[in-house]
Amino acid sequence: MNARERINDELLVIRAQEGSQRAITELVERWQDRLWRFAWRVTDDEQAAWDVLQEAWIVISRSIGRLEDPAAFPAWAYRITNNKARDWIRCRMSRRRADEVYGSARAESNSAEISAGNQHEDLTQALAALPGSDRAILSFYYEDNFSIAEIAEILSIPPGTVKSRLHYARRRLRRYLGEVSDERT
Repeated sequence: MNARERINDELLVIRAQEGSQRAITELVERWQDRLWRFAWRVTDDEQAAWDVLQEAWIVISRSIGRLEDPAAFPAWAYRITNNKARDWIRCRMSRRRADEVYGSARAESNSAEISAGNQHEDLTQALAALPGSDRAILSFYYEDNFSIAEIAEILSIPPGTVKSRLHYARRRLRRYLGEVSDERT
């Protein structure tokens, strides 16, 4: 995100704090896709991501007046979306306690589906096979270009934990991509 976009977002937040419904609508238009992709990565469920995002926007629109620093909007919105996604996961897990095998079965299924193709397809498949928390942290860092400090704020964890999670997520991604490469040879 460039400086001009950040300033525009800050102005929209200020207008929203003053009660402008149009400013809220513009924030939704600007941030909907990014927040949805994040919710999808965390929940690994397209429909759940829409449900999570709807709940997040309700909280965002009701609470924006309490946001002290308009420049903090991106991290704040991601944090709210992350919390709603975690709530959804907790609810889902409480209903599916017996389904402990889900993670390994999903990884095996994705591994079997990877066929000959270009590196982009391999990477897409590898990312899909990672747990939602790994996809989210890699996406924050590489796709959304958030700094370690910003990711720490979004996830409400120390910066050192962000670095550690990035390290292990990269390692799992490399391991998975290595397995794909070995399968082709």
